[in-house]
Amino acid sequence: MYMTSRRMTEPFRVFSAVLLALLLMSSCYREHTPSRFQLKDTVVVADTLTPSQQDSINFAKTHHYSENFNFVVRKDSVVLLRQQPEEYLSQMMTDSFSVYRNERMVVADIRIYPDDAVDSVWVYLATEQSEFGWIRESKLLKAVDPDDPISQFISIFSDTHLLIFLVVISLIGVGYLFRKIRKHNAKIVHFNDISSFYPAALALLVAAAATFYATIQLFAPEAWREFYFHPSLNPFSQPPLLAVFLASVWSLLIVAIAAVDEVLHSLRFNEAFLYLCGLAAVCAFNYIVFSITTLYYIGYPLFIAYMYWAVKRSSRLQS
Repeated sequence: MYMTSRRMTEPFRVFSAVLLALLLMSSCYREHTPSRFQLKDTVVVADTLTPSQQDSINFAKTHHYSENFNFVVRKDSVVLLRQQPEEYLSQMMTDSFSVYRNERMVVADIRIYPDDAVDSVWVYLATEQSEFGWIRESKLLKAVDPDDPISQFISIFSDTHLLIFLVVISLIGVGYLFRKIRKHNAKIVHFNDISSFYPAALALLVAAAATFYATIQLFAPEAWREFYFHPSLNPFSQPPLLAVFLASVWSLLIVAIAAVDEVLHSLRFNEAFLYLCGLAAVCAFNYIVFSITTLYYIGYPLFIAYMYWAVKRSSRLQS
């Protein structure tokens, strides 16, 4: 009787998760900020643009930001030049000041200096303290993130040192959990799994999303760079490639809710907690391995082999 009840409520739980995700996606829609060449209801036709305005549009397309764009300092500090770039390039006496971590800046002007052998693009920034200063674009972008939590999240998880740290921690965590689980003959995804495909599906989806994420960086870096500067969680507002990636991220949330629900219904609390810790460790391991190996093309055959093994293993455990 209990098993019949569970089968009847399972589609309802999945439907509820899907409905919740769709509501969240629709709430994440954000209108694009109107261009500074668009005044209220009047859109400036391209033929009426001045050369300066056309240059600004071209710069925004290739560099993904323009005037009035907001940055937040990620490094300990960033140094801005008080004088004009011409004075610095002419080796005249100049003064500078520092802007520190988590302080915000807005782009006030952008100039191109073709004679600058280091970086021809200079950016003029206004700080929260109403100070103004210049800096080369190459130095600026290494020290700041767009003032958006999604962009900052992407920046954190793209940090090489963090990835190395996560690899070490994940290996230690997975090794410890496997030893602990096998010692007590406890349940664990892929090996001594429960009679549900949701946990294995979650691990597979993490591997697929990580592989696709690395694929975008590998073959469409400009599309990912545009998303980094102008992020959104709404897949319906993105180009097809990014829309598929965002859809995979939302599907992770849906399957994760279903997997947790299945585990809590299948195991006692202590066993469920240990199982979920093991599942989280496997998902973290999959993310790191497939997001890194795909950049070197090894991830593709590795993912196919992993998917074949995981599906075959899950089918055998549930039969």
